[in-house]
Amino acid sequence: MNKKALTREAILQQALALASETGIAALTIGELAAASGMSKSGLFAHFGSKEALQLAVVEAAQAQFVSETLQPVLQLPRGMARLRALFEAWVGRLEGGRYPGGCPVLAACYEFDDQPGVVRDALMAGQGRLRDSLQRMLQDAADNGELPAGSDPALLAFMLFGLVQSAHHDRKLLGRANAEQLARRGFALLTGQRGGAA
Repeated sequence: MNKKALTREAILQQALALASETGIAALTIGELAAASGMSKSGLFAHFGSKEALQLAVVEAAQAQFVSETLQPVLQLPRGMARLRALFEAWVGRLEGGRYPGGCPVLAACYEFDDQPGVVRDALMAGQGRLRDSLQRMLQDAADNGELPAGSDPALLAFMLFGLVQSAHHDRKLLGRANAEQLARRGFALLTGQRGGAA
């Protein structure tokens, strides 16, 4: 990676942390300049517009999620082992405290769900790919006989997404420290597993 690419990556990490607190919709080149100590013109040279900055932040956050959460579990056998590892890694990101204001992608989904444009398009594509991956893992688990008879992978994918969103909501809005544990118990219940965390 050349110096310009390294600088851009460092800026994006600063922008991700800032966006987790203020939201991606509110993220501006001026706000990022103040937080990062860079000049507006320097940041403008990297991104060109507020929308380009917001899109870059969304794409960086989604790529980071894939590389840190989804790709590692693909080394595991298809079925429940892979599915359980994905859900644990996903929920673990919420309690890990990486972003001070919570998951910037989850927050952006609410910010942009009714705002047409390239940022919404990128969120839709990324969330769609994640939902499809989750549903494929659930189908693999069903095919292996690891889910209760009659399980509907599409419905379970919808419900597991809901558990993660509820955990984020409970931790960040309601300040409930047991949010992730409840999500894990919900996962165990929905997938017919035993030993869900209390």
